Amino acid sequence: MPEPTRDIAITVNGDAHAVPAGITIGELLVRLGLGGRRVAVERNKAVVPRAEHAATQLADGDHLEVVAFVGGG
Repeated sequence: MPEPTRDIAITVNGDAHAVPAGITIGELLVRLGLGGRRVAVERNKAVVPRAEHAATQLADGDHLEVVAFVGGG
């Protein structure tokens, strides 16, 4: 019988979130409605390059800042 997925606690832009253990930054962005958008992500005060979002797993207690770029003129 597979082990049930547990949740971990993270903070995104100052708000607490419970997400499944093993979730990646890319998966989190999809959950937040930001999948496919140009965003900058800082994890624990270190910028995570966009090319690494799909492979970077989050850990319990991580603090993220997510900034979406808005076009205009």
